[in-house]
Amino acid sequence: MPVSSRPPNPPALSHRERQVLAHIAAGLSHKQIARRLGISVHTVSTYLRRIRSKRTAPTVAHLIHLNHTENC
Repeated sequence: MPVSSRPPNPPALSHRERQVLAHIAAGLSHKQIARRLGISVHTVSTYLRRIRSKRTAPTVAHLIHLNHTENC
């Protein structure tokens, strides 16, 4: 059986992780995101850390780009 050179699909982002990433992409600060979602700034940071663990990207800009290309 041939081994595929394509990497396996990355783990899916949760609904809340997608919300946080969308707000980051819109240019909101962690504090603004926290207020909009009714969560703490620490929780926003936690979601961003989880997103980074699921997606290999050195910067937030890369994360946003990866997310955009996955959704297109």
